[in-house]
Amino acid sequence: MAVKAPPRPVLREPMTARPRATKPAPTTQRPSALKLWLRRQRALLRPVLLGVTGIAACGLIVAGVLAADPAARLRGLASAISGTGIGFTVQEVRVEGREYTPREIFEAALGVKRGDATLGFSPSEARARLEASAWIESAHVERRLPGTIIVRITERRAFAIWQRDGRFSVIDREGRVMQSDNIGAFGPLPLVVGAGANAAAASMIDLLRAQPTLAGRIEAAVRVSERRWNLRLNGGADIMLPEGHEAAAINRLVELQARERLLDRPVAAIDMRLPDRLVVRMQPTPTATPQPPNPTPVRSTRG
Repeated sequence: MAVKAPPRPVLREPMTARPRATKPAPTTQRPSALKLWLRRQRALLRPVLLGVTGIAACGLIVAGVLAADPAARLRGLASAISGTGIGFTVQEVRVEGREYTPREIFEAALGVKRGDATLGFSPSEARARLEASAWIESAHVERRLPGTIIVRITERRAFAIWQRDGRFSVIDREGRVMQSDNIGAFGPLPLVVGAGANAAAASMIDLLRAQPTLAGRIEAAVRVSERRWNLRLNGGADIMLPEGHEAAAINRLVELQARERLLDRPVAAIDMRLPDRLVVRMQPTPTATPQPPNPTPVRSTRG
């Protein structure tokens, strides 16, 4: 019998974990200069962005309020914001150009004082009130948040004093009454008298100012029946000017004064209303008052 050789042992390799497929390592890229700058400025940009966002939110709130009710709700919102302590209250009122306008009249027309809600103040309404005053020609009103009001005004200039029914008032060039009390504070001003004299004063005063030799002798310009002028001289004489031809009459009067010294004479009135003649009325010559005869003394006799 043949002897079988023993089976050879099968050698098996030990079980080992197969290596997993690995992804290639990502290649690193250098960030751009803009990204590097943004990273460095991020800490500074964050509060700026927050501030812009807050301002935009306030703008949206105000726009919504204006769309709902431009007047009343805006004031309500201003009061609410002021009450929160944010600081939207008037802290300073800057005024430029006020010289003669009384303080109480100015403050009443402006309509704002320290502590009032800034957003509740309307610059356009304040400007309209100021320009409606007889003292103010034009006004510029500006509101600067959080609490500054800037006012620039141009005052009307006192032009003449107007007398009517025994009452004196300071008027501007357009004839509007500015003040009826303390008129001496404006210094010497031309005097016009009579109904309608205030509205027509500018043209007459300009004519007189162009003739200083005559203007110095004029005490007042008197409006007669609201259509023509009499010039009252310092000595009390009246110069009656023609209606609508005042400039020609004044020039003629100046010529007569230069040639004949007419105004230096004791005249009572000069009538220039007729174009072809000049009527001069002299003051009456004072006559000597007759003296009573001296009484004959009576001698007493003793009987």
